[in-house]
Amino acid sequence: MAVVTKEVEIATKGFSDVHDITPLVADFVRELPFSEGSVNIFVPGSTAGVTTIEFESGVIEDLKDAFERLIPQAMDYRHDLRWGDGNGFSHVRSAICKTSLTVPFMANKPATGTWQQIILVDFDNGKRHRRLIFQAIG
Repeated sequence: MAVVTKEVEIATKGFSDVHDITPLVADFVRELPFSEGSVNIFVPGSTAGVTTIEFESGVIEDLKDAFERLIPQAMDYRHDLRWGDGNGFSHVRSAICKTSLTVPFMANKPATGTWQQIILVDFDNGKRHRRLIFQAIG
């Protein structure tokens, strides 16, 4: 068994900014010295998340609307009262979405469905440079 790790950085806009990171994951997996295993995608920090979805504008807008309905920005959050940074909503959204995702790969390709992409969602209330850690085991 072998482990390979790589870090990537992405500039984001915050406020549920969505990025299709499937090509980055696919490039990483394609260059591995082993052809099957699993890759974990991890976003350090507590105001972003990774998941899979169909990366299509209607679905992306529906996802953003769903987060706003479930965890609205314009609400009082205890985190904001304590720290005064106004991003309490982003921490709660990230807890729901999660900050890591594991995807199997075979023949050096992520085993995603036909209409399934791997996305990064930055929930924070401003621009960020998000660090992603890819770690493959195979």
